[in-house]
Amino acid sequence: MKRLIPLVLAALAGAAGAAPLEPCRLRGVQHDALCGKLARPLDPARPDGPSIDIHYAVLPALARNKKPDPVFFFAGGPGQSAIDLAGGMSRLFARVSNRRDVVLIDQRGTGRSAPLVCTPPDPTRPLRELADMEAVQARLERCRDELRKLPHGDLRQYTTTIAMADVEAVRQALGAAQVNIVGGSYGTRAVLEYQRQFPQAVRRAVIDGVAPPDMVLPATFSPDGQAAFDALLASCEKDKACGSRFPDLRAQWRATLATLPREVSLQHPVTGVAEKLTLTRDMAASLLRGPLYVPALASALPVAISEAAQGRFEPLFGVAGAMSGRRGVGELAEGMHFSVVCAEDMPRLDRAADLPGPDLGDGFSRLYRAVCAGWPRGAVPEAFYTMPPAQTATLVLSGGIDPVTPPRHGERAAKALGAKARHVVVPQAGHGVMGIGCMRDVLFRFIDAESEADALKVDTACVEGIPRPPAFQPIRPGSAS
Repeated sequence: MKRLIPLVLAALAGAAGAAPLEPCRLRGVQHDALCGKLARPLDPARPDGPSIDIHYAVLPALARNKKPDPVFFFAGGPGQSAIDLAGGMSRLFARVSNRRDVVLIDQRGTGRSAPLVCTPPDPTRPLRELADMEAVQARLERCRDELRKLPHGDLRQYTTTIAMADVEAVRQALGAAQVNIVGGSYGTRAVLEYQRQFPQAVRRAVIDGVAPPDMVLPATFSPDGQAAFDALLASCEKDKACGSRFPDLRAQWRATLATLPREVSLQHPVTGVAEKLTLTRDMAASLLRGPLYVPALASALPVAISEAAQGRFEPLFGVAGAMSGRRGVGELAEGMHFSVVCAEDMPRLDRAADLPGPDLGDGFSRLYRAVCAGWPRGAVPEAFYTMPPAQTATLVLSGGIDPVTPPRHGERAAKALGAKARHVVVPQAGHGVMGIGCMRDVLFRFIDAESEADALKVDTACVEGIPRPPAFQPIRPGSAS
């Protein structure tokens, strides 16, 4: 691979306005990559004002005779660094990257691009402090004040619309006439906005776990999570083993909620110290919602709910902790997260038609409302909330039991995008389906197809029958044969 790097650099050197690229190593990537940066005005209305560097990485195509249209990947969150996800992306795009470069751009406010990172809470602090929503709000407000003191601390300049102009500048710097754009979760909103602003630059588009621009994120958290929870309960009822071992799960959960707030005893998952804390309904809802993202983790919720009904909450905290532990590399830049959501979603919260679910409540909406009340808000053009008909083939992907971007949002987006969009639902998948089973091959065939018609006809039957993981059955003493 190293012998190909000079060839790639030479090719890019001939592109007008190409940003300087240097060989670099990225965590989780087996081969050398190329890293570059591009100076951009912090405030587009003040091109002579303060500037920031937009960092990006290129995973070069392996073949010498590569295709001219690279793949641009948009990370989620909002707040994830695309470059930090390089290891996973190199595996996801393994077939694609044989003939096409894969480009990872740290969106402004994330990763290395003028990061807006809040100091995370100390994981060894008592659980009652970590779970206190007032303490969370206070920490975020302190972070806001600290970020505003940075040279790039004008928090109004981190909207998706502004960020996609940065992406277009990177495309031009790389000399690519067209690009294939792929995004997951919030990255789908970025894809849709790039497609809206620069349709001529897009060859193919893939959006996985769709968060369209007209989706009011805090308002949808509860009803979408509720739908996923209802599906979990229905699945358990239909399954003979789960239904017989965990009867009346909904009644048990509702009975448990009725006892809250209450003091519970737990062992701290990091320090191992026995603690007591007051468990509230909002806290219980957040513990329930997290594992629903991943069906394999959600399969442990029936036993966790059953144990909680008997006053033993360690399993529920343990399952939720497993979800938190898997974030790792995908940690959010919270300052960028709130700069986006407070500008794009919160002004529409009072008009949102979504109602809280009875089991999930409205705790997240109340937290976002409180934090965003004092967060500087960027200007968002009204056109941002529209989804014009797609001018190129667009693959829309949804997980049928996704608790945050379920098929109803993908269906709405596909309808707006029109005849050149195809919506594929993987019925028993959670949040994000590109990495499931044969979807990597589907992704490759969609991007690699010569014609738009062939791309839209790509066969996805291989994932549509993937089953939900069965309910976790703990091994009890004396149960082994």
